[in-house]
Amino acid sequence: MPISEALIPELDQEAAATRRLLERVPEDKLDWKPHEKSMSLGRLATHLAELPGWGKVTIEQDVLDIGGFQPTILKTVSEMVGLFDKNVSEFRVILGETPDAEFMKTWTMKHEGKEVFAAPKIAVVRNMVMNHLVHHRGQLTVFLRLNDVPLPMIYGPSADETGGL
Repeated sequence: MPISEALIPELDQEAAATRRLLERVPEDKLDWKPHEKSMSLGRLATHLAELPGWGKVTIEQDVLDIGGFQPTILKTVSEMVGLFDKNVSEFRVILGETPDAEFMKTWTMKHEGKEVFAAPKIAVVRNMVMNHLVHHRGQLTVFLRLNDVPLPMIYGPSADETGGL
């Protein structure tokens, strides 16, 4: 089985769960933070919307210099969900077109020309994109719970939703 055929169903499952959470972000709480060192709810949700786009960049480029990176600023949940859908769609397409040999190529992250790390693209897709998405989605569930927003099912029923079980 090609690597892409193994990754696409995982992307589809994780993207669906993430989208369900993003749709529940309360627009009147985008500036809310659980702690002064935390991202705001809106920044966290936007970061989740950005992450699948990093998968496309990982596959298309061998080197990424993050010096000067400017995060996307979105002001509505609709924009966040729209960006997420666009990035997932583009990532899904490029995943399906990527031969196994490309996943084995080294990808390097730099900051202002200095190497931060290098790893095979498959490791970057799994860790810096997929696992990163799951990590921040977990944060978003906590942010939403602290704001009394009912949580959807992710890997099974939540305390708020049984999914018909």
